[in-house]
Amino acid sequence: MVRESAVVRHFLGIDVGTGSARAGVFDRSGRLIATDRADITLWREAGDIVEQSSEDIWRAVCRSVRGAVGKAGIGPDSIAGIGFDATCSLVVLGSGGAPLTVSPSGDPARNIIVWMDHRAVDQARLINRTAAKVLDYVGGAISPEMETPKLLWLAENMPRSFADAWQFMDLTDFLTWRATGSLARSTCTVTCKWTYLGREDRWDAGFFRSIGLGTLADEQFCRIGTEIVPGGTRLAAGLTADAATDLGLKAGTPVAAGLIDAHAGGVGTVGARGTAGTALTRMAYVFGTSACTMTTTTEPTFVPGVWGPYFSAMVPGLWLNEGGQSVAGAAIDHLIQMHPYSAQATQAAIQDQRTLADWLASQLDARGGAEMIRESVGEIHVVPEFLGNRAPFADPDARALIAGLDMRSDLESLLALYLAGLCGLGYGARQIVRAQQDKGIAIDTIVVSGGAAQSRLVRQVLADTTGLTVAASASSEPVLLGSAMLGSVASGDHANVGQAMEAMSALGEIHPPHAALASWNDKRFAAFEALQQVGRSIRSHSS
Repeated sequence: MVRESAVVRHFLGIDVGTGSARAGVFDRSGRLIATDRADITLWREAGDIVEQSSEDIWRAVCRSVRGAVGKAGIGPDSIAGIGFDATCSLVVLGSGGAPLTVSPSGDPARNIIVWMDHRAVDQARLINRTAAKVLDYVGGAISPEMETPKLLWLAENMPRSFADAWQFMDLTDFLTWRATGSLARSTCTVTCKWTYLGREDRWDAGFFRSIGLGTLADEQFCRIGTEIVPGGTRLAAGLTADAATDLGLKAGTPVAAGLIDAHAGGVGTVGARGTAGTALTRMAYVFGTSACTMTTTTEPTFVPGVWGPYFSAMVPGLWLNEGGQSVAGAAIDHLIQMHPYSAQATQAAIQDQRTLADWLASQLDARGGAEMIRESVGEIHVVPEFLGNRAPFADPDARALIAGLDMRSDLESLLALYLAGLCGLGYGARQIVRAQQDKGIAIDTIVVSGGAAQSRLVRQVLADTTGLTVAASASSEPVLLGSAMLGSVASGDHANVGQAMEAMSALGEIHPPHAALASWNDKRFAAFEALQQVGRSIRSHSS
């Protein structure tokens, strides 16, 4: 249903990533009008602990929304719908919704266990030893990045916080609760990260009892969600008066049930208008701090090491398989900062108002770009698994390996290391594609989103290393666009997510793989897998 109004209708997409909150204002065609961002505090501690504050995040959301709407030059009544997405981080709230600490530091403000926090590795192993049926829907093995192991860690290590918690929420669901007062959870969050059985519309009480979280089952799951709704569903009566005041918007503005950030990127890309692939043959590759891959199928397909199949977790009515890499952009940043020339290169990047990775990409473009990769990368090989392998091996203990280094410490050797890191990410994506193709999932195109994918060089390297066509989005902000689409559905301007995808998104630049580099990449891919195997062998001998 299309609504006519004297006020031009816009939609607000809000994305909370690992380091910042961002907001984007879009029109009904998906055209970006304005964006703004605000930084988020991140605390890191020994033991793979990474924490955030829900109050700090809400403040950052409010700053970014006010900034984006102000830059757009529109009034609050022009915002017809709001959509949220966020990282899959665990938020713990006490009585009245007050923050409740999850931190060994005891700081009450630190009430979020961030997605990349790996404190729950032992709990994930314990859960996986149960071989419970629900694990079939997470590729056969649960990840410490998911919420159930984190809940078990909290129950075992901070029982007071666990017992005193009023609600445990995925970050996206916290944001929609803060905006509307609704405790409804998104099908996306609880199905993908909490072991909710979306097709059966239920939690598995026996599973929770078998792993030591029977309290949640005894309570009828009231602390983790009893109302589960698809992304795009209008929540409650829209923005509460308090939230509207915080955000500078109009009370009652429709707010949609949200998505995990990567899944918003999928919504913003896989159904886009364009001739490269279709919604059922495109794999979304959301390339940010980490990387997520998403493919959709009409029937459930079980792929070992790849999360899912999840029903209606991204596109309502379709099944989702989700893979990815625990670090992607963060892996490249960490890798290049290790090089002796990085300090000098960083100064040049600052003068050029670029990040170091972007500056290195520009230097390579000036030298011929991805077509010169064979000459530029030399004999360096990188397996960039600094935080383990998320897919297709579900191996959180995997670590990065580098081979072929020499004594050079100049710009050329830094460029070679950067390129080798990009190749390593591409070969990791190639393994995820292969695992799904082996199970009959048709993939012919990778549609990219996320900050790291804005580089033409990065997109072409991904095409060459995977052997698949890579397509960019026509939008500069496809993740924000995906969230704005949810707002358009909640407002009634689009009948469903599928209609919004077709109406508001289009493919941009297309990158077919270079045929001349196919055999070279095949050989390097074989070396990549051999290096992975050496790493596993070393760990087996040292354990």
